[in-house]
Amino acid sequence: MFSNPFLLAFPFFLLLCFLLYWAGARHAYLRRPAVQDGDPGAFAWHFFVPCRDEEAVVGTTVGQLRADHPRAHVWVIDDDSDDRTGAIVAALADEDRRIHLVRRHRPHARQGKGAALNAAYDELNQFLSKDTDRERVVVCVVDADGRLDPRALARVSGPQGFGDPETGGVQVSVRMRNIDDPRPLDGRGRLRNAFARLLVRMQDMEFSVSNAGMQLLRGRTGSVGLGGNGQFTRLASLDRIAAAERRPWQRGALLEDYELGLHMILSGDRISHIADTWVSQEGLPHGRRFLTQRTRWAQGNLQCVRYAPRIVSSRHYGGKGVLETLYTFLQPVAHLVTLALCAVMFVFLGLTAARDGFGAAFGGMLALWPLVLALAVVSVLPFVLWGPVYRRDRAPDRSLLTALLWGLGLWLYAYHLFPASARGFVRMLRGRNGWAKTRRNAERVDSGPVAIEA
Repeated sequence: MFSNPFLLAFPFFLLLCFLLYWAGARHAYLRRPAVQDGDPGAFAWHFFVPCRDEEAVVGTTVGQLRADHPRAHVWVIDDDSDDRTGAIVAALADEDRRIHLVRRHRPHARQGKGAALNAAYDELNQFLSKDTDRERVVVCVVDADGRLDPRALARVSGPQGFGDPETGGVQVSVRMRNIDDPRPLDGRGRLRNAFARLLVRMQDMEFSVSNAGMQLLRGRTGSVGLGGNGQFTRLASLDRIAAAERRPWQRGALLEDYELGLHMILSGDRISHIADTWVSQEGLPHGRRFLTQRTRWAQGNLQCVRYAPRIVSSRHYGGKGVLETLYTFLQPVAHLVTLALCAVMFVFLGLTAARDGFGAAFGGMLALWPLVLALAVVSVLPFVLWGPVYRRDRAPDRSLLTALLWGLGLWLYAYHLFPASARGFVRMLRGRNGWAKTRRNAERVDSGPVAIEA
């Protein structure tokens, strides 16, 4: 069974792809050029804040956006909330003409984040005059718990962003702002809180350095992806997508943000990533909420595989961009194949041990321990080396040993991708595409759906 060359070579091929991608991402992050600020006054800014049962955070978010960016308009989409979200925003809108409430009602509401954003796009079109220069209008999507860097508009207005007329979208880096919370799980024990602190730290490390490096690498390949928080898009670019696809954000996609980026590149616009400005959000300290959120992301990634033929044949994707996008598409598939190969291997070893004894089954593997050790080091080291980079940029007061331990933790943390990919694949096979918001940390309810419908 295991004499098949493909089965033997496949794990090595995946490891080689991972190492090449990691090396490119690390180089892109460490060698990124300095960001030049532009003039935010050259653009009209509109923030879209999709909300569903967000009374715990929406008032603070809207107030912060208005305080830090006084010339911008804030459009809050109340997706038929059961709490006081709509009432809170309505009261704010009565006092500030630059705050707008977009009300949605069932059965048209609660169809996903993309549908809510499309509703705000329609409202914005009605609000703007017909002679508006839509190339100079920029839409920014901010989560209901998001906090945008006060310098962000200047950064994305520069030559690396909308100062370049070919740029249709800009994604900024994401940070977790509760990394220093000593008790993220109030009322729980020390061990649970220690795990919660580590989980939040790993999310911050993942987004602020590892994912930022990946995005900067995609900047070199022309395949930058858009995220759901801190996503800036030129209104004219949204118009071009709407003209081709009937709406900017597609319905039914569990990764409406990444899918939007694919459509933007397919329509001929460029997307850039700016790592030197940020949007912050709450990291998830709850393991269950985290896993269900990542299951939704994995399922959304699998759903986007259907765009592969269009990307391969598109004149707007170069060869490097095609390879990078296909690599991203195939990550959940690679996780599933790896899980399947591991299962087959353990079954094979178990049958061999039952028939011929432990020595016959495992003797050959024990003889290869130098190779196994070398592969383990090569697999773990790339994660560990992100630790000092993260310490330099996000935690300079911590020791080098702590940074290296964080890097080791990042390696262990990455294994969540395997169960998330498996769950996402099973949900897709069962036709379960339901979406529900990720519950905020300030919400005290501990039961019910948190990121996807069960």
